[in-house]
Amino acid sequence: MVTLRQQAETIWRAGVDAVDSARLVVQSLRRDQDWLQISGEAISLAGMNRIVVVGAGKAGAGMAAGVEQALGSDIVESKVVGWINVPSDCVRPLTRIHLHGARPPGVNEPTAEGVYGCERILELVESLTDNDLCLVLISGGGSALLPAPIQGITLADKLAVTRTLMRSGATIQQLNTVRKRLSRVKGGGLLRAAPAGRMRALVISDVVHDPLDIIASGPTVCDHGTARDALQVLTAIVGRDAPESAIPNVVWRVLDAQAKGTNAPIQPRISCKNLIIGNNETALFASIEQAKSLGFDVQNLGSNRQGVASEIGVELAERCLSAARHPVSQARCFIGGGEPTVKLAHTDKPRRGGRNQEVALAAGCRWMRESKPIQNMIVLSGGTDGEDGPTDAAGACFDSTTQQQAIAQDLSPAEFLAINDSYTFFDQVGGLIKTGPTHTNVMDLQIALVAGASS
Repeated sequence: MVTLRQQAETIWRAGVDAVDSARLVVQSLRRDQDWLQISGEAISLAGMNRIVVVGAGKAGAGMAAGVEQALGSDIVESKVVGWINVPSDCVRPLTRIHLHGARPPGVNEPTAEGVYGCERILELVESLTDNDLCLVLISGGGSALLPAPIQGITLADKLAVTRTLMRSGATIQQLNTVRKRLSRVKGGGLLRAAPAGRMRALVISDVVHDPLDIIASGPTVCDHGTARDALQVLTAIVGRDAPESAIPNVVWRVLDAQAKGTNAPIQPRISCKNLIIGNNETALFASIEQAKSLGFDVQNLGSNRQGVASEIGVELAERCLSAARHPVSQARCFIGGGEPTVKLAHTDKPRRGGRNQEVALAAGCRWMRESKPIQNMIVLSGGTDGEDGPTDAAGACFDSTTQQQAIAQDLSPAEFLAINDSYTFFDQVGGLIKTGPTHTNVMDLQIALVAGASS
């Protein structure tokens, strides 16, 4: 007999499979003899010198494989050259596109290896001619995988600024306003680096509402921010008297020098068409269809869900409890997507976790407050990229088996939730979801199931 947990994982996996990065590229990139169709646009391959493929992201390996598959071996061998920065556990051999391990698994910060790879990408883009086509493959995680500090700024300087702004509660817009000014790639940097040729970007979105200037910090999107804007953000959030460890003095000096100049963004010499080829909605609809095929009555909670992870977990738990109090013959499924955030508690204790594990743990904490153990319901939350925080899990699920294990081991889920230590809890009770790299990234999927009265 198929368990509720198996059904939840099947529904979640259907969403992940629907945004398989190679599949999305092949659907968007099609070769017809001497013509290349890119999302309906026809580009002649006759007389084309090179197809230069560059980019970065957690989906980069699959996207690159999809490009080689779509183009065919003859074009790949004769015209393609490429370099993609990916997490090191995504590296595999391809025919002509080099996959470069730019950061370790689970460490979503820029590294020296990422800078090295970014230099190679810039060299390729800077070598473009009028007879070249540049395909840029962009997906979530690209910001950390495309580090290229401007002259005078080191990687350590950029890391200090980024960490300070994040700890200070800066919005993603404020963060990007500053780091784009300190980068040779972000904010249209790849586009500005191209002297000639044509550029097309295939984008898999990991951001709510798919803003092109936010996904991977918009390397192919013209940015209208200025150094003065960046200075205003830094002054408002941390102040000019911030210690050197928070905002290195060289950052102030470089931005001040930029602001005293023309203070206008450099205009690119070519244009780029940016095409969204996959997002959370794509995954969500596939999961919904899978749930319906399994006999569930489905309620779509939307693909743009944001908020605090623990609060979303409680909301899903409450939906299940309400459905269980009014049982019907058909099983119920509540499903949504998006990207919640975690409120970090102050603690000196060791902890591990991620936003998806926190969603599931918070749901379990709510259920543990009931007078009787739960039955026939589950909450599962998982990152479509196979990574959830700095852990080897994609997410976690909480159901009656999880609850029984917690009771048997005398574990209090609330104590783990209080210090954001969700991984440790689920590791002990068997609730972790581990997939390894999925080679895609469209945020998260949350699934809550309640068995029907006749189950």
